[in-house]
This record gives sequence, C-alpha cells and structure tokens, in this order.
Amino acid sequence: MDIRQLKYFLAIAEAGQITKAATRLHITQPPLSQQIILLEKELGVQLIERTKKHINLTESGRILQNRAEQIIELINTTIDEIHEAANGISGKLTIGTITSSGRTLIPEFVQRFHQTYPKISFDLRLGDSRRILELLNAGIIEIGLIRLPINTSLYNYITLPKENMVMVALPDAITIGDTETLSFDKIKHNPLLIHRRYETIIINYCRQAGFEPNVLCTSDDNTSLLIWAKLGLGIAIVPETTINLLQDSPLLIQKITNPAIITTAAIIWLKKHTLSTAASHFLEMFKKDPHTEL
Repeated sequence: MDIRQLKYFLAIAEAGQITKAATRLHITQPPLSQQIILLEKELGVQLIERTKKHINLTESGRILQNRAEQIIELINTTIDEIHEAANGISGKLTIGTITSSGRTLIPEFVQRFHQTYPKISFDLRLGDSRRILELLNAGIIEIGLIRLPINTSLYNYITLPKENMVMVALPDAITIGDTETLSFDKIKHNPLLIHRRYETIIINYCRQAGFEPNVLCTSDDNTSLLIWAKLGLGIAIVPETTINLLQDSPLLIQKITNPAIITTAAIIWLKKHTLSTAASHFLEMFKKDPHTEL
C-alpha cells in the first residue's frame, strides 16, 4: 500500500464512481480499477461494492477512507513544515476550535496575527471539544481551542477569560421582571435546550432548585440551540460569547444566578511535540495577551 494508491482510493470514495475519479485524476479507468483491485488483494478485504452506476464503500472501506485522509493530511503538513524551515516565516497554521469560539474569539486573534505574518495561511477546523482533541492527537492540527477541563499530563494550555453561562430565549418565553439575571427556579416550567457538555451540571442545579428539568434538546452545537430558542422551542443555556453567533436576533439574554455557572476555554497543544514556527508565534500572541493565563 503506497501513497498513490491511497490518493486513488480517496478519489473514488469522493467521486462515487470510478469513471469520474479517473477523470479527476487525469488517468484512464482501467489502471485506476487495477490499482484498487491490487489494494484489496494486498489488504485481503473488499473496500468497495461495485454497481453499474455507483460504488459504495464497505465498512473496511470507510475505515480506510478515514485513515487515508489522516495520512495524506500528515504528509501535506510535513511538506509544509519542511518548506517553512527552508523559506522562513511562511507555511500553514492548523487550528481546531469549538464552534462558538471559532466564530467569535479566533477571528480577532487571526486578524492581529495576519498583520504581523501575512505569508502564513490558515487551516481552521470546527467541532466539539472531543473532535478537536482527536484532531490534535492525530497530528492533523497543532493548536486547539476547547472548553476545560483537559488532561494536563498530555497538553500544555493557556487559559482564556472565564465566561458566565446565560439563558437565551424569546422575550415572551419567561416572566423576568426588570432584572438582567435569572435564577434556576424561574425556569422550571420551560423546556430547556442545553449543550451536552453541561448537561449533568445543569440538571443537578435544577434538582437543587427543587424541580426536575424538562430537557427538550441536548446538542454538541451551540448554534443549533440558539436557532431552536429563536424559534420559540425553549430556553437555551449557553456560554456568554455564543450569543454573538446570531446577529440582530430578538432573543433575550440573561445571566444565570443562584447559582452562577462559569465556563472556561483554553488554547491547548500537545506536550513533547515540536511546534512549527508559525504555531509558536501564534501561541506567543496569546501568552502576551493580558486577559489570558498560563
């Protein structure tokens, strides 16, 4: 199994047809089919199921597709790092971030960084904290932005400013009076929309307030929770910076009290891993920021 075969296999998986894949690769169909047959023989498994019009990946094929993407990405990253070392401050910076911070916090820092290092391009991946850790551990990204806690034996980190969790809903969804804060006992009759990461703590706080919460939706994506709240389906409980994801929204925002819920994000990178020059400079910017903490 070599890199060329993996690229051929990925082309077929993406195109859904060997003929289309051959066209994209600028080769004829017979040698492409032959390479896949040889790859299947070498691995001793069937990778694709062939029909007259389309191909479908087998379970083994899907596994290979996932690994092949990681392998090709690692090779590309290695090539970029070699070019960076040869040509100075250039190359590509790979960052993974949770969705809310990827759309609010990261652009601000990227803008500052780009002014100093205009030759560095970016590869930005979005996902939940678990996905960001997977990408970091696989070497596909160098820097991650996730919510704490983390395994400090595996990762170095820079703590970002603490955030309050807020309740977000249409104005007529809650009776609030003239206050900017809201305690848990005021929402016992409302359906809740909560991020999976905070599900346990929110449910426990509701029970401490004397009621069993009506959880309408749990999700790994704060944007979805805000959209549901905007549709009047319930009260979303999200980190405060998340509210910037929906501009010109009629949603009402209130900080949670009694008790307050605090969440903290952090910039992380692998210990015992040599960072690229671009990544090191990017981290230096966070280290020098007066609002962060090592």
